[in-house]
Amino acid sequence: MSFLTPPNPQSTRTWETKTPAEISKSPEERFELITRRLQEVLGGETIKNILSEGQRHPKCYWAHIGYLVPLMKLSDFLQAGVDLTVLLADVHAFLDNMKAPLELVEHRTKYYKFVIQTVLESLDVPTDQLTFVTGSSYQLTRDYNLDAYRLAATVTEHDSKKAGAEVVKQVESPLLSGLLYPGLQALDEEYLGCDFQFGGIDQRKIFTFAELYLPRLGYAKRAHLMNAMVPGLGGGKMSASDPNSKIDLLEAPEVVKKKIKLAFCEEGNIEENGVLAFVGAVIIPVSQLRKERIEAANAAGKPIDPFPSRSSSRVTNGINELLKPIRAAYEASKEWQETEALAYPKAVAPVKKKKEKVYHPPPPGKGRNAKPAAVDPAAAHAEAEAAKQTAAPEVVA
Repeated sequence: MSFLTPPNPQSTRTWETKTPAEISKSPEERFELITRRLQEVLGGETIKNILSEGQRHPKCYWAHIGYLVPLMKLSDFLQAGVDLTVLLADVHAFLDNMKAPLELVEHRTKYYKFVIQTVLESLDVPTDQLTFVTGSSYQLTRDYNLDAYRLAATVTEHDSKKAGAEVVKQVESPLLSGLLYPGLQALDEEYLGCDFQFGGIDQRKIFTFAELYLPRLGYAKRAHLMNAMVPGLGGGKMSASDPNSKIDLLEAPEVVKKKIKLAFCEEGNIEENGVLAFVGAVIIPVSQLRKERIEAANAAGKPIDPFPSRSSSRVTNGINELLKPIRAAYEASKEWQETEALAYPKAVAPVKKKKEKVYHPPPPGKGRNAKPAAVDPAAAHAEAEAAKQTAAPEVVA
C-alpha cells in the first residue's frame, strides 16, 4: 500500500504476478464482485473488456467520503484484484464552499489514511493494491491547471452548476469555486489514470458530466459505478454536520447503543429506515465477507472460528463488533490520536465575563445604616414662629 506519489496516467502497473483474485476467480466472477450491491453501473463493458483481456488490473479511483458504507464496496474491489486509488480531496474540500480551512486539511488527510487503512485491515482485506493520493500533490501542477483552463473554455455555467447540484453545497449566491468543482473531479479521472470511478448515486450528474467533457479534451471516457445512498439514522439524509444521523467509526459502544435506540424506525417505512439500510449496506456485506473468508480458509486447510465473539446478532452488537478493532487500533496509536486532535480541534466555548459590581456610597442621610439628623430645639421653635407670622389671617363670616 502506498501513501506517496500519484500514479502516472500514461503508464500501467507491472503485470508480473497474478493476485489471489486472478488465480481463484474468472473474469465473470470478478466483474460480479466489482458490481454487486451497486445501484447503477455506467460503462460496465469497459471493465469487462479489461478483465477478459487479462493484461492488467482494472484501475479505480474513489474520491474519499468519510462514511463506513462505501468502504464495504472498496473491500470488494480489492478482493477482485482492482488497483484502487483513494483520493484524499483536500483541494476539492476547500473549493466546496470552504468546508475545511486550509490549515486543517493536511491533518485531516493524514487522519483519514489511518481510518481507511484500519477499516480495511479489520476486514482482513488485502491492501497491497491500495494507493492514497492527496489532491494537492498533482492538482497544483502546470499541466493540470492548463487542462482546467481548457475545460473552463468549453464548459457552460449551466452545465457546471447542474453537474454539482447534488454534491456542491448550494447557497443563494454561489462562489465561482463551486462551479470549478465538477470539472476538476472529471480531470481527476485522467490524472489518476483510472478505468472507472466509484461514488454514491448523488454523484451521477458529475459522472455524466465527465463522460461528456473529457472526450472533448481528447481523453478517454471512463466507466462509473454508483452505490445507493443510505438514509441517516434520523430518517433523512446522512450528514457530517449532524452527529445523530450517522455512526462514527470511533463511536463508543454506549453511544452506538443510544443512537440505535433513538433512530427512526417506523413500521412499514423501508425507504427512510436508517437502521435497516445500515444492516443491508454494512452488516450483511461484512457477514458475507466473513463467510467467504471462512470458506477460503477451510478450503486451504486452515479453519477459523466463525463466531469469534459469540455475540448477539442484534444491530447494536453487530455494529460494535465491527467497530471494536478500529477503536482498539486508535487507542493503541498515539500518532493517530494526536492527528485527530489537530484535524478536529475541540471547540472552546467562550467564557462569559461576570459583570463586576461597583460600590457607590449613598448620599448623606440615605442608606440602610443612615441615622436621622440631630434637631436643634431653638432653631425648630424659631422656624415654627416664622411660619405663624406668614400664615394667611383667618376670615370670620
